[in-house]
Amino acid sequence: MARRTIDDEDGRAALRAVQQGTPGRPEVATAVRWTLQRLAEDVPGNSVEVRVPPFAAVQAIPGPRHTRGTPPNVVETDAGTWLALATGELRWDEAVAASRVSASGSRADLAAFLPVRLPA
Repeated sequence: MARRTIDDEDGRAALRAVQQGTPGRPEVATAVRWTLQRLAEDVPGNSVEVRVPPFAAVQAIPGPRHTRGTPPNVVETDAGTWLALATGELRWDEAVAASRVSASGSRADLAAFLPVRLPA
């Protein structure tokens, strides 16, 4: 079954609503899913699982693939932190230092992949 993708126009509109401070839960969910989708498209792979509960999780970053249980490289954060990282409003090292991100595993450093490349 093909994975459902979010259209760039819908993603941009949702992200704009979040950035303007007027989002509802559906807009936050769409913005999170779209930016995670863009990350996974830009840096395909299966070595790191990026989780933004309760909205979405993706696997990205080239490297060894895990097949069972909890993956060895996991990044987890809340929606607001993820969107700030994805858009460049927050730097990776600042988020980690402030404990706004949980990153475990040798490949769980996303600094080189943030901000996420978003189409204009």
